[in-house]
Amino acid sequence: MSPDTVRGPARSRAGMVTSPHPLASEAGRAVLARGGNAIEAAIAMAAVLSVACPHFTGLGGDAFWLIARPGAPVRALSGIGQAAAHVPASGGPIAVRGAASALTTAAAVDSWGQAHAISRKDWQGEIGWEALLAPAIAHAEAGVEVSASQRFWLDMRASELAQWPGFEATFPPAARHWRHPALARTLARLATKGPREFYEGELAERLARGLRAAGSPLTLADLQRTCAREVEPLGLPYGGGTLLTLPPPTQGITTLQAMGILGELGMAGVPEGSAEHFHRMVEAIKLAFIDRDRWLADPDFAPVPVAQLLDPAYIRAQARRIDGARAMPWPRPFRHGDTVFFAAADAQGRGVSVLQTIYYDWGSGVVAGDTGVLWHNRGAAFHPDPAHHNGLRPGKRPFHTLNPGIFMQDGRPRLLHGTQGADGQPQTLVALLTRLIDHGLDPAQALARPRFLLGRTFSDSRDSLKIEEDAGAEVLQALRTRGHELALLPARSPLAGQPGVIRLEADGWMSGAHDPRGDGVALGV
Repeated sequence: MSPDTVRGPARSRAGMVTSPHPLASEAGRAVLARGGNAIEAAIAMAAVLSVACPHFTGLGGDAFWLIARPGAPVRALSGIGQAAAHVPASGGPIAVRGAASALTTAAAVDSWGQAHAISRKDWQGEIGWEALLAPAIAHAEAGVEVSASQRFWLDMRASELAQWPGFEATFPPAARHWRHPALARTLARLATKGPREFYEGELAERLARGLRAAGSPLTLADLQRTCAREVEPLGLPYGGGTLLTLPPPTQGITTLQAMGILGELGMAGVPEGSAEHFHRMVEAIKLAFIDRDRWLADPDFAPVPVAQLLDPAYIRAQARRIDGARAMPWPRPFRHGDTVFFAAADAQGRGVSVLQTIYYDWGSGVVAGDTGVLWHNRGAAFHPDPAHHNGLRPGKRPFHTLNPGIFMQDGRPRLLHGTQGADGQPQTLVALLTRLIDHGLDPAQALARPRFLLGRTFSDSRDSLKIEEDAGAEVLQALRTRGHELALLPARSPLAGQPGVIRLEADGWMSGAHDPRGDGVALGV
């Protein structure tokens, strides 16, 4: 698709899904078409994405859910695995690949199980667990074509692959089509035994043996202690409604802080896509990132002053720090990470917004024994100094970049939104939300507009402001004049995130889209 072409959003009154892979979107659409609800559709998509997008997500990772229905409080599931009980206490650098980086457990599967329990108990869901995993099992058995995105990241890591235990046997680099028989057997066992099989059953024992054989510090006891938590979502008033996301140790508070600052500055009167629009977004993100890096950690181990950071008086004071004519300097490090966002809405106006991750592309690179499960490396997000507020300690949950969102208005979910992209997540979300809420763009339009990325990337180590070149020469020059050091990205660059959006209108219509920078798709029933 050319940068000048914007395909309209999918529209439906009977249900809507969006995900980064067509097979996952179709699995979710099929659940809604047979009368299933949004939670059930999301579980089916989560499982298929574990097969179709193994470079960004999988059973061996973490997941975060926001679950909304009209007239009821939004519920949040925080599926974060904890550090091994016997992590090395070296105080030195933390490995980012290989078995030494597989040092936290994986809570995604337990989050699926808890979401399914909510569906059964509170939403009267009737589709069984086994049926929801069936599409993923079929795809794992038949195989999935290796995508352009997977090929890109295989090529990027070509010199490392041979060092990752079990990787090349599971994901042959030269193949064009991957079958995953071991993963199919794992999914089939989960389908018949239930989600806790991943943590307490014979499958858990095989996972633990495989991780131990590779050199990971994780044990069966660590898996048995793993459980997603239901938590109270964080909220912030904005644009006549409320933005909701996950609490610490996620950076959801960072997105809310940035949006609060923009709310104080007032965005509706600022021309969309103008230099002023970009300048305000970038400066708000800088202030929110400074607070994030100072405070964010597992609140079980370190205090996080959530109420202070979201206090309206503090947000107003932060907004006053922004110089409309001059950019703040930015010498901050950039965090990497890859993730998938997917969402579903059903005919009753209920919605689910989910992010699922294995952290870096291909996670730790370690396949756990004969299970076909690629383990994540989220432990690499810990600080190497145990005394640091985000320092590595036994049983601790690492800082997490993931923050799916829901915008509620008049007691009903109006926007389901989220994105892949680690540090890029709050940046992509502020661009998306200001366009959706303040400027009234539809999901497809908002997703297609130019975006920015502050800081370093894997291909550019400068602490510059990366911005897509279709922002326009006049805007780019105005930003340079304000002191932003710019580095241009191609229009619709994959570096600018991979978000998806579903909008639920008051008249019952739904519109959805996934980012044109990737292969994702939104489908209506």
